[in-house]
Amino acid sequence: MSNPDGLLVDVAAMVESEHCNQMSLTVVTGGAVITGRLAPEAVWRQRVAEVLKDSDRLGPFSGIFMASSAPAHPDRAEPPTHLHFHVARILQGSVGIPETGGMYRIAIKDVSAWTVGDFSYSDQ
Repeated sequence: MSNPDGLLVDVAAMVESEHCNQMSLTVVTGGAVITGRLAPEAVWRQRVAEVLKDSDRLGPFSGIFMASSAPAHPDRAEPPTHLHFHVARILQGSVGIPETGGMYRIAIKDVSAWTVGDFSYSDQ
């Protein structure tokens, strides 16, 4: 979307303001279908940093994700520009990749379609 969907921006803003990670969402972006739960950016960054910190090769990158993402002026917070998914999967046919769920950051302006809820998939 060249102009981000205002309703989707409102959903992302509510997740950010409530610091809630229970909103399930499925989006289409760049031809990929991604399904999972939204997380506030700060929570998402912290989790990514924890994963990176435990890696011998990627540990030095953890500090980048630990950097504060809070707006400079809380009273004049900008609307969110990205969705932060955790426990998310890319749907490919009847398979979700990765099986355990991943951490994805998606620009709201790049979402071409979306729906509330996550899609299930099975081997049957």
